[in-house]
Amino acid sequence: MRSLDLTPLLRSSIGFDHINRLLDNSQSSNEASYPPYNIEKISEDDYRITIALAGFSEDDLDVTINEGVLIVSTINNSDKDEDESRYLHRGIAKRSFERRFRLAETIRVIGADLKNGLLTIDLQREVPEHLKPRKIDINGAVKKPRSINSEAA
Repeated sequence: MRSLDLTPLLRSSIGFDHINRLLDNSQSSNEASYPPYNIEKISEDDYRITIALAGFSEDDLDVTINEGVLIVSTINNSDKDEDESRYLHRGIAKRSFERRFRLAETIRVIGADLKNGLLTIDLQREVPEHLKPRKIDINGAVKKPRSINSEAA
């Protein structure tokens, strides 16, 4: 078995202590295809996740963020299970699921809405000041780096 050598990638990278966790998550990407979803780029900084959830109500769903992961799942509602014997055919699946989306540090969840069987989650990218590109002066004096955007003004 060949091992994966990440030395060329990590040689010029600083501060990627969580790389092992990211690699573990990428190798275990055996996600089920239920429920189906879309990810849209609305504008340069706005995104939308749409998940098809026919038969679910707001009380059946749980949307949380934990350690940079957006988790959409069903709430355990075993008491609410309907009588299975009355269905001759059940084509609308209402089974338990958990769907995870890893969010970048700069992505913020704006809100969620469930309408007509579609759960939409709106996201927005907010780049903090310390992550924006900036010009660094090269000289002997110590000066505060100035923002590239402020040079144009």
